[in-house]
Amino acid sequence: MATLQSLAIALFISWVAFQQRLVNAQFYESMYLNWGAHHSSILGNGEELELVLDQTSGSGVQSYQAFLFGSTEMLIKLVPGNSAGTVTAYYLSSSGDQHDEIDFEFLGNSSGQPYIVHTNVFTQGIGNKEQQFYLWFDPTADFHNYTIHWNPTEIVWYIDSIPIRVFRNYENEGIAYPNKQGMVVYSSLWNADNWATRGGLVKIDWNSGPFVARYRNFKARSCSWEGENSISHCAASLPEHWWTSDLYKELSYGKQGQMKWVRDNYMIYDYCKDTNRFNGQMASECSEAQY
Repeated sequence: MATLQSLAIALFISWVAFQQRLVNAQFYESMYLNWGAHHSSILGNGEELELVLDQTSGSGVQSYQAFLFGSTEMLIKLVPGNSAGTVTAYYLSSSGDQHDEIDFEFLGNSSGQPYIVHTNVFTQGIGNKEQQFYLWFDPTADFHNYTIHWNPTEIVWYIDSIPIRVFRNYENEGIAYPNKQGMVVYSSLWNADNWATRGGLVKIDWNSGPFVARYRNFKARSCSWEGENSISHCAASLPEHWWTSDLYKELSYGKQGQMKWVRDNYMIYDYCKDTNRFNGQMASECSEAQY
C-alpha cells in the first residue's frame, strides 16, 4: 500500500510540474512577431497566428523563452493552392556559428502536387542530416499537430502523434548531440524559390499570393533554459522532469510500427542512403540503431 501511495504522490507531483511548465497557448504571452510584422498578425484573443508572404516580405515568429528538452507542439494549416517556392518553417534553434537546431520545413509545390516535409538536425553548427517525406493527408485543408520531442536520449518528430523520425544520442561514441544549448522556438513563411520546389526549377507565382499559413495552440512542455546551469538541471532524472522518464527513452512497439508505416510508404529522401552525395563517407550515426 505504501508503494502505491508513493507512486500516486510521484505521479501527482509530475502532473503539477507538467502543468506549471506548459507554456500558455496564447500567442501574445508566449511568442512575438520578429520580422514581417507589418502584414502578419496574432488574431482574436491571441489564439491564432497568421503569417503572410507577399512580394514585399515574408514573416516570422519566435518564442520569448528558450528551452532545453521537453516537447514543443503547434497546430499548423499550411499555405493552400499553388505554394511552389514557399517554405513554412517550424523549428528550434540556438544562436551563433556553433548553433544547434531541430527542423520541420514544409516545402510548397504546384497546385495538386503534395507538400514535402523536410526534417533536419544541426549539432554545433553542422547539419546535413536531412530526411524528407510526403504527407498522407492534405495539410492545407485543416490544422494538424506537428511536435518535436527532445530529451537527453533522443529527438522524435511527430505528425498528429505519429512519429516519422528519430535521432538518438550516441554522444558516448563521438557523435554530436544537441544537449548543451537552449533553443528558441521559431516559425516563418518565406521565399525559398531558389531551392524549395524541384531544386529551384519552379518559382513563386506571385499572382497566387498573398500566401498565408495559420497556427493555433502553441505548447511547450519543456525545461526552461536559464543558462549553463540548465545543462545538468534539465537532464536530471527528477520527478517533475517527465521527459527523462523511462517511458520516453525509446518508442513503444506500437509507435515503432507507426513510424515504419510512414517510412515505408512516404519517405522520399534519407541522407543515410545518399552515398553519392557523401562519396561513400556516411555519417557515423547512419550505422547505429535509431529506433
